[in-house]
Amino acid sequence: MFEEYLFSQGFDDDGDFLPLMTIDEESEPGSGETYPDHLPLIALKNTVLFPGIVIPITVGRDRSINAINKAYAEDRLVAVLAQRDQKEENPSKEDLYAVGTVARILKLLKMPDGTTTAILQGRKRFVLNELLEEEKLLLGSVEILEYQKAEDQLEFEAIMSSVMDLAKKIIELSPNIPSEAVVMLSNISNKISLLNFIASNIGAKIVIKQSILEESNLIEKSKKILSEMNNELQLLELKDKIENKVRGDIEKQQRDYFLNQQLKTIQEELGQNPQEEEVHKLSEGAKKKKWSKTVSDFFQKELKRLRRINPQVAEYSVQMNYLELLLDLPWNEFSEDNFDLRNVKEVLDEDHFGLEKVKERILEHLAVLKLKGDMKAPILCLVGPPGVGKTSLGRSVARSLGREFIRMSLGGLHDESEIRGHRKTYIGAMPGRIIQSLKRAGTSNPVFILDEIDKVGKDFRGDPSSALLEVLDPEQNTTFHDNYLELEYDLSKVMFIATANSLNTIQPALLDRMEIIEISGYSQEEKVEIAKRHLIPKQLEEHGLEQEHVNLTNEILNKVVEEYTRESGVRSLNRQIGSLMRFVAKSVAMEEPYNQTLKVEELSDILGPRKYSSEMYQAVNKPGVAIGLAWTPVGGDILFIESSLSKGKGKLTLTGNLGDVMKESATTALTYLKSHCDELGIDASVFTEKDMHIHIPQGAIPKDGPSAGITMLSALTSAFSKRLIKPYMAMTGEITLRGKVLPVGGIKEKLLAARRVGMTDIILCKENEKHVREIKPEYLNGMKLHYVEEMSEVLELALEN
Repeated sequence: MFEEYLFSQGFDDDGDFLPLMTIDEESEPGSGETYPDHLPLIALKNTVLFPGIVIPITVGRDRSINAINKAYAEDRLVAVLAQRDQKEENPSKEDLYAVGTVARILKLLKMPDGTTTAILQGRKRFVLNELLEEEKLLLGSVEILEYQKAEDQLEFEAIMSSVMDLAKKIIELSPNIPSEAVVMLSNISNKISLLNFIASNIGAKIVIKQSILEESNLIEKSKKILSEMNNELQLLELKDKIENKVRGDIEKQQRDYFLNQQLKTIQEELGQNPQEEEVHKLSEGAKKKKWSKTVSDFFQKELKRLRRINPQVAEYSVQMNYLELLLDLPWNEFSEDNFDLRNVKEVLDEDHFGLEKVKERILEHLAVLKLKGDMKAPILCLVGPPGVGKTSLGRSVARSLGREFIRMSLGGLHDESEIRGHRKTYIGAMPGRIIQSLKRAGTSNPVFILDEIDKVGKDFRGDPSSALLEVLDPEQNTTFHDNYLELEYDLSKVMFIATANSLNTIQPALLDRMEIIEISGYSQEEKVEIAKRHLIPKQLEEHGLEQEHVNLTNEILNKVVEEYTRESGVRSLNRQIGSLMRFVAKSVAMEEPYNQTLKVEELSDILGPRKYSSEMYQAVNKPGVAIGLAWTPVGGDILFIESSLSKGKGKLTLTGNLGDVMKESATTALTYLKSHCDELGIDASVFTEKDMHIHIPQGAIPKDGPSAGITMLSALTSAFSKRLIKPYMAMTGEITLRGKVLPVGGIKEKLLAARRVGMTDIILCKENEKHVREIKPEYLNGMKLHYVEEMSEVLELALEN
């Protein structure tokens, strides 16, 4: 009796092998039967027949047909061997494996297409000893093989148990094997039959199946089968995992699609269509915009494109975002300027103390705008040290004009697309920060601060400073092109205010497009005034204090500025005032007694020992030391120029981390001194008998520039003539070999620094007098300014008789 077990794998032989079958027998197939020594032989191309297995084969080759017919006519027994090379049509003994299976022909069928199909049942294994005939059919001398009994029966039972467990798992995971196969496996009681059945059905190569067939040791045979089953199980588990993931993804997509279709149908039944509503909103919004015909036509074209896109496609949301941006941008929408110039001046003065040049320039622009009604906005660049209020001035300007305020920090910016945006075709594309900022502002004429424009970077992603050329050029920014927007946008009404600490790192072409306004540092008086008007009220509010809790007198503020800060701006001063406020806040919160009017003596307890002192700048009591004035990024400072003579051969040594220009100034001063030694009463021989050493203290700080020229000459003259430099005398100016004194920059910062440390006499070039006039006279109280044109005048003023 046969029980069928169907697999979907097909075989090709001598034809196609259809589903495999096995028989239910309690003993090993073929046991107790006798077989002739000579049997007809057929060769199978791509499978191995095992004992106990029933397979149908389609016989096509002439020798195989003759062998089947001969066997069927006699005792229906045929020897079946697997071919080593499937392409060989007429195999010899060398082309066949030596071990095969004796099969019984159960049925022979003539098919309608003329082919012959034989149903074979494997019975016993054999080994081919000799091939007796090869012409009309294959006839071989065979010897029947028997299995060796398992020596360790317990091990064999354990392996068979594992084989059964794996077989059940494989059946469970394989989509092509029916679950009833588990029952059928359980009904095969003979273990050899079970092993043969499983071996014939695993998806192993012919070579592996042949090795299993040839194995007579049952334990080794079962181990080989177990190993192949493990491989097949791993493959099935991986395949199942992949299929489950793919199935889950597909099911989610189908579910989403199905739900969307249902939602769409329900909305249509209710007379709703969200996509159509969105498009309608865009269309209605477009009617309210004040844009040009070009922009309007472009918008309508893109809107039609949106209608053609399936809402389920990702491109739909990209197109929707683009159209929403076009609608949100303030095309030709402007805020109304405040033309009450007196009010504007009051607001600017209220928010910022000083900065007269900037305020004056803004008032001039408003005055022209008021008279003419239309004018391109100026592009200003405020250059000055940190902490002087460049950035906060922009907010004040916006408030005074009644405009929106935008701040865009350019510090460390490397990517050009931050300015111009990305093209729409890129995933995650967005407009540049200029367009984004205008969208947020809601008007096309805001005050736009470009902060730290001197710190823009440059790398392989592009040069943002070059992209800013178009933004900051009044002749080009009427048609600013953003890569994402793909339309020209007018930036000419935007008031751009750039800020920078230095002009050296700004690209020359960019610098040429901006109106440079230099902001110098604050004087001590200005800092005190700023503290009283702005910093103290702000710190009181931040620390939860009232006006009556603390009183900071002018004396206290002056002391803090002099001894605890050294800067051009007021950031450090603000921090020190914050420290005072925290001291008061702690006393108030803990209900401790304290002086509401703080005294100078208490400063060292609250802020620590003083950080800076002006006394060190006054103790000049030996020849060869002069005081120069220097400009630094954080304001002005004084500079000691020390010179000394020693026995030698006239060598000049320069120390103090000096730059090339400063070294050249020293050489020029020495040459001038040598050529005018007679006039100055200096013995010429001293220049060959003495070595000269010029040193500028604070060697860790690089120093350069021509402004120390007259100071170096004064120091050298003092050293050679043994005449002291007058006390509290400072100077700045460039020199020439002809003895001329040339003008230098940073005059305000230098004079404020000189006054800060108590200098009373300052020597300047005559041409610097125009710069001094720009400084408020009260900031120069207590200082006498001497204007010179010749070096002889400098020495006459600087040296004591």
